[in-house]
Amino acid sequence: MTEAAPEPLANGAADSVHGYTPLRALCISLRSRVEAFLQKDLETEKLRNVQAQTRIALNVVYEALDRYPLSALSLSYNGGKDCLVLLVIYLAALSDYRDLPSHLESIYIVPPHPFPEVNTFVASSSISYHLSLTHFSRESMKSAFADYLKVKPEVKAIFVGTRRTDPHGGKLTHFDPTDGGWPPFMRIHPVIDWHYTEIWEFIRHLEIPYCELYDMGYTSLGGTTDTNPNPALRIGEGRYKPAYELVEDYEERLGRDR
Repeated sequence: MTEAAPEPLANGAADSVHGYTPLRALCISLRSRVEAFLQKDLETEKLRNVQAQTRIALNVVYEALDRYPLSALSLSYNGGKDCLVLLVIYLAALSDYRDLPSHLESIYIVPPHPFPEVNTFVASSSISYHLSLTHFSRESMKSAFADYLKVKPEVKAIFVGTRRTDPHGGKLTHFDPTDGGWPPFMRIHPVIDWHYTEIWEFIRHLEIPYCELYDMGYTSLGGTTDTNPNPALRIGEGRYKPAYELVEDYEERLGRDR
């Protein structure tokens, strides 16, 4: 199911994160944009819901910063839309953090057969957003995190962009220790209760650059062998509407084989 979308924006047309911006200045800039969005008197219920979700997510990040020193926090980042929203909110929350490092600890678990477009976006955005991104190519996320924590033993909690409708997301809360058999760390889920359309409203309203595959009809990104454009967005032979025109949460993964 799709809905009529507003006039499309160029991907990240008004964004200011391209090029080099010191981390503190970047955080302040993003915080200003987020605060401006939160202070708007918006006409649609959808955008008001996004405002409410943004406030909740910010509070989760603030709670994480109260529980852990920044050196004990990391971010799971794969260039997808959900962790992109999480990253922007995380950076905005750090705008008044006293002792910012030059880069933020993060991990990229590379899927089997990654899309070149995803790898390119991860590489460019990790520079723009000052991520110290450790790459792991593993079949199993469990083994990837285990190996990551061996080289980063100071990390005690990891921000994850999981949402309620993702596989295994149904019973998660904002803070969840890993399950038995997994390497021990706290999983932090600031965007767990966001709906699919709310993710895209945030990205497009704040004009955040995103991976180009989303404009080709991909709505959930995995690897090249298990991910296709979403059939619910098909408008002709080999032609698809952009990802932000999808409405229903349950249709998000129709292009995924697993």
